[in-house]
Amino acid sequence: ASQPEMHCHRTLVDALSLGFVLAGFAHLLHHRKTQLSYGRHMRPTPLLRTVPAPLAWFLQEMPAFLIPLLLTLTPHQASGTGKRLLLGTFVTHYFQRTFIYSFLTRGRPFPLNVMVAGAFFCSLSGFLQGHYLLHCAQYDQHWTAGFRCRTGLLLFYTGMAINIHSDSVLRNLREPGEVVYRIPTGGFFRYVSGANFFGEITEWMGYAVATWSLPALSFALFSLCFIGPRALHHHRELEIFREREFKRDPECRKELNPVVF
Repeated sequence: ASQPEMHCHRTLVDALSLGFVLAGFAHLLHHRKTQLSYGRHMRPTPLLRTVPAPLAWFLQEMPAFLIPLLLTLTPHQASGTGKRLLLGTFVTHYFQRTFIYSFLTRGRPFPLNVMVAGAFFCSLSGFLQGHYLLHCAQYDQHWTAGFRCRTGLLLFYTGMAINIHSDSVLRNLREPGEVVYRIPTGGFFRYVSGANFFGEITEWMGYAVATWSLPALSFALFSLCFIGPRALHHHRELEIFREREFKRDPECRKELNPVVF
């Protein structure tokens, strides 16, 4: 006998999607002037507990990779090419972040509370995207050949390539142990100060177009609200450094988007 299909919890999907949008806007308002305390913006305090950056990124990103895979073990609708492709797209990002980026990063120790919050967020996003695609979404056999899916996937993998290359540029700015401030150059950093952020935002906008769903759109909006202010803050730091050291910015980079701003 065939297994019964797992019920689509539509109310939960809509509630989580709305929650991501509201959380994104709340973060945007709260961090207009100060950034979340990790990386270069970490503010040491006597009670601060930290985790080595590679371990922190691994533990933080793992749930978004693992939970969708575990959900494939639950009874679900027969998986067409569209569902497998889109779920694989989401999981591919977090495979890279969990098993490649985390072991290559040379970042500063990570605040424990930020890591726990990030792991909680990744758990929710992994469940939301996995449950929606496996138990709620309907994609016919022509979806993967359609304009939305192809355009979205092109954006996603273009953004992913920009993000991975930009992370590599940032990792190689300094020798291990160096703490000097250096301006990233090359690749997409020729056009925007936050090339790594631009790449990741492009990924999730592409994913939202490819899936054409509320959960994916809410995730993309949250990413924009979370990463965007950090990119703008980095750009302002860069402008101050350039003005002090070089008196001008010969490359005229944008903050986050190479066309708009």
